[in-house]
Amino acid sequence: MYSVVSCAIVHGIDSILVRAETDLSSGLPVFEMVGFLGSEVKEARERVRTAMINCGYSLPIKRITVNLSPANIRKSGSGFDLPIAISILAAMGVISKSDLTDVVVVGELGLNGNIYPVTGVLPMILAASDCGKRTCLVPVDNYREASLVPDMEIVAVRDLSEAVAYLNGEGIPEHRSEGVITEEEEVSDFKFINGQRLLRRACEIAAAGLHNILMIGPPGSGKTMIARCIPTILPPMNLKEQMELSKIYSVCGKFDERSSLMDKRPFRAPHHSISQAGLVGGGQVPHPGEVSLAHGGVLFLDELTEFNRSTMESLRAPLEDRQVTVVRVNGSFTYPAQFMLVAAMNPCRCGYFPDLKRCSCTQAQIERYLGRISQPMLDRMDICVEAPRLEFKELHGGDGNECSEAIRDRVLCALMLQKKRFAGTEIGYNSRIPARDIETYCRLGSKEEKFMEDMYQKLSLTARTYHKLLRVARTIADLDGGGDIRISHLTECICYRTIEKTDWEQKG
Repeated sequence: MYSVVSCAIVHGIDSILVRAETDLSSGLPVFEMVGFLGSEVKEARERVRTAMINCGYSLPIKRITVNLSPANIRKSGSGFDLPIAISILAAMGVISKSDLTDVVVVGELGLNGNIYPVTGVLPMILAASDCGKRTCLVPVDNYREASLVPDMEIVAVRDLSEAVAYLNGEGIPEHRSEGVITEEEEVSDFKFINGQRLLRRACEIAAAGLHNILMIGPPGSGKTMIARCIPTILPPMNLKEQMELSKIYSVCGKFDERSSLMDKRPFRAPHHSISQAGLVGGGQVPHPGEVSLAHGGVLFLDELTEFNRSTMESLRAPLEDRQVTVVRVNGSFTYPAQFMLVAAMNPCRCGYFPDLKRCSCTQAQIERYLGRISQPMLDRMDICVEAPRLEFKELHGGDGNECSEAIRDRVLCALMLQKKRFAGTEIGYNSRIPARDIETYCRLGSKEEKFMEDMYQKLSLTARTYHKLLRVARTIADLDGGGDIRISHLTECICYRTIEKTDWEQKG
């Protein structure tokens, strides 16, 4: 007897449909599984055997061969348990229909026959939909996630017996997932930020052009609090962004029991002890890192100088390419990573330079501290701004602070101008303008060009820094109505230029 069942495997943040084929033939009784299997898939043999026996289905005394096709793709994960069991039962004749390729089956089996949830269900169901499938059999705890895909009949089952009963035409089980939607309440808002007018303005500019920003200041000056407010002034996510982000979180097992796609821009703040694989993705079994979990949102690196040097340098490629490619012997995996980098650091080891009354660092210690950040990483920060210590009078009187909603309205206007300007191109935001198109989108008048020529010589700018200043000036002009770049815009963007290590003057 022969049977076949459709199932799926996660590949990157997408999915590939797989066929679970079973053949029962005469010969020495044995249970063989083939098809380039990972260790957890090989272990499915014992889980399936025991689950079937505990549900009252005895394996036939025949040669059982299960093949997961295509055989050139490595199979990993525990989601093959249920399709393998269904395929065997169909070959045995317990399930009346032997060809179940029109139904995609996903789930992990317990030894008692219960069906447990798996990660990556959303991209699996999307792949099934793209291939013309219209019915999916999933664990009850994955029902909410699977049902987000339109025009797909989702059948949720609790155990193997229910799955068999449904496939034999005995009706759809009535129960649905009772999981709780876990979403953090949004409490961050710029109206709670007192003082720091320059820093607030810099964050508005950064959000309006999706520029990377570095904040430098003493402990307690509000850098972390302001960073957490930045997602509240970013534009709403479109459907494509929501789907991409939801797929990433589904693959990572972080989607939880949500009733809708992820529609809030993420804010990720990894600890400085994070590994390189944890930050950009990778591992023996490749998985997305923090840069992908921050896709479409903010990646906040607090205490930037405390990060491992090689870990921090691994960000350079994602910042340029807007994606991460992990290559392993089993294949190549690409994860999206279009995020806004927000970083914060102290000006010295003790954190109080240039306040000579409180700073105890020597010049050598300051240089060694700043040396933990390479110049190429500094060059990728479009905006650098100081966060000075707050004065006592600034701690009160916050009733007149501008709220995030008002700031976001201006940001949205600037982004609409960019959307119109870059229509038909792949640029999208001012921060993404390639060097070859600087003359097209950041054209300067004769006075402005002469001004920048003087600044180029006076500040010893590099070509990369010069182009970065023009991109920021373009965003400031968009916030000012979208006209030509004027000297006032250039003057302001120079205030946010990358703070060079030589800017910390030697203490007397």
